[in-house]
Amino acid sequence: MRLSLAALALALTVPAAAQQARAPFVIAETGQGFNTIDDAVGAVRMGTATILIAPGTYHQCTIQAGGRITFKAVQPGTAIFEGETCEGKAAFVLRGQESIVDGLVFRGMRVDDGNGAGIRTEMGNLTVRNSMFLDSQEGILGGEPTGQRIVIDRSTFSGLGQCDETVDCAHSIYLANQGSVTITNSRFERGTGGHYVKLRVPNVSITDNSFDDTGGKKTNYMIDLPEGGTGVIARNTMVQGRNKENWTGFVVVAAEQRKYPSTGLRVEANTAGLAPGETRSPVFVANYGRDRLALGANRLGAGIRAFETR
Repeated sequence: MRLSLAALALALTVPAAAQQARAPFVIAETGQGFNTIDDAVGAVRMGTATILIAPGTYHQCTIQAGGRITFKAVQPGTAIFEGETCEGKAAFVLRGQESIVDGLVFRGMRVDDGNGAGIRTEMGNLTVRNSMFLDSQEGILGGEPTGQRIVIDRSTFSGLGQCDETVDCAHSIYLANQGSVTITNSRFERGTGGHYVKLRVPNVSITDNSFDDTGGKKTNYMIDLPEGGTGVIARNTMVQGRNKENWTGFVVVAAEQRKYPSTGLRVEANTAGLAPGETRSPVFVANYGRDRLALGANRLGAGIRAFETR
């Protein structure tokens, strides 16, 4: 009888463990598995955890209401969140203490107000790395009125932005806070409206990225700092395409207001060119403010003027 009970217990236990192992969302620290990303996030509560995400295409979204969560693809580029948004905002609506997104793909995000995003950050520091944002109204949107720190590294933004669906444009990246935004080693391409990077922040670091606008449609600036800001824009490669809504500048500073000081903003060691057949003559850096920028040596192709005060 004891052997029979032991065998029965084993028969019941093994399938349960196997079922948990097959769950697409697993909390790394406990091994607990979930069938939905939102259930996994809810289980973390105010704690700290890494959620491992198995390969697959998920028509799911989640709201992080607290804690410190790392969302990590088991295999980078194979965990795809497609088409589903929470609160009419984004696939991931983040308002915990901290969020890290590593190796995920977001695509096909569209909502009625024109701001459908892969990530909507509303609270807490955010790090995004090795991720892709594809064919949506917006890639990453949001921010909070504090010293929030946002870091984006080794990620791709393709087929993003719009100015036709709503009164206000959407952009590949559109962030606002009172802290800083750092964007490194990332690729921007094939924009479908708006700016590639628009930041309303006092401190920026945009380095070692590529901006390929040759396949863009109705796009605007590569980098827009509409309220000013200081920091560094360096070692980026930019090619401006022919199908522009606003072709007049690559990097534009304080076009809306002079909220943040721009004195000493370093723009140096960038490479910029025009797509074949483009005959217009944009300026590389346009400054609407009165602060003195630190404009260093940049490699500019034919037809691009270096600097203009507007």
